[in-house]
Amino acid sequence: MFTKEKANDIYPGLIIAFGIASLAQLIEFYLPIHIIGASVIALFMGIFLRTTVGVAPTFATGIQFTSKKVLKFAIILLGASLNIQTILTVGRMSLSVMFFTLLTCFGGGYFIGKALKLDWKLSSMISAGTGICGGSAIAAMAPVIEAEDHDIAYAISSTFLFDMVMIILFPIMGRALQLTDISYGLWAGTAVNDTSSVVAAGYAFSEAAGDFATMVKLTRTLTIIPTVLIFSVIARSKNKMESTNEKTSLVARTVGLFPWFIVLFIGMALLNSVGVINSQIALNLKMFSRFFMVAALAAIGLKTDLSKMKTAGFNPMIHGFIISTLVVIVSITVQYYMGIV
Repeated sequence: MFTKEKANDIYPGLIIAFGIASLAQLIEFYLPIHIIGASVIALFMGIFLRTTVGVAPTFATGIQFTSKKVLKFAIILLGASLNIQTILTVGRMSLSVMFFTLLTCFGGGYFIGKALKLDWKLSSMISAGTGICGGSAIAAMAPVIEAEDHDIAYAISSTFLFDMVMIILFPIMGRALQLTDISYGLWAGTAVNDTSSVVAAGYAFSEAAGDFATMVKLTRTLTIIPTVLIFSVIARSKNKMESTNEKTSLVARTVGLFPWFIVLFIGMALLNSVGVINSQIALNLKMFSRFFMVAALAAIGLKTDLSKMKTAGFNPMIHGFIISTLVVIVSITVQYYMGIV
């Protein structure tokens, strides 16, 4: 039960996470070139504060609350910004390319993760971040598979580093390959990870390419929905949370497979798609969702133990690099065979 005493325990950690989130968004706003999102800034700020200053026990309850409960609330609100009608706007062309890039991420990522001896949760988050939408996909999947905080931080870091390289290289490679605005936008929209990085890489080529890359990226973001549902089933199966001797109804077992916040997330997406949520409200909810997610990642940073990240070595970074490189190659290759390039 949420008592006044519990609320008082939550406030200190909640306030520091919200403070870091506000500062991270301010830094992002004043950056001369939009190449790094507030989520990544907040995560690194949290890690830096924990490593250099430390986190007093007074903040622990609020930080835990923000990293878990506020994160789930942010994911629910994120659904209001997803519109299934976007698929119809972008068309079959982008969906075909997307199918092969996602197959590369999750299919190839599984075997590469096995070869590098990575935990399946970390490997899956890196694949989701690379294949869908960077930090947002990782944040959405993390509570479903009950990922550790240091693994979340590592997964976001691995996709972020590759994005920084791609923002610089993509326009250069696009011009060298003499791509059209449409083919380049499709390439950037399906191969670059985070939304802010897609925007930066897209508009660095041309305004038309940036517009199309952004639209493709929005369509790609919709794959969060089936992904979290599939991984909720996988996680429940792996953890074997329900005893074989437990007598529960089929309905109860089925409902238990889908976390409540994911059900609400899908509900928000459907409401937005059918026009129940108007565009202005959807925009406002997206803004709140983004802020809460930045705050949650700040809290995750404040909880992240760098020593645990170090035990994983460079293998997660190698995993992210291989998968990201394969996606870049697969995306342009599929376009070539479809006659788009």
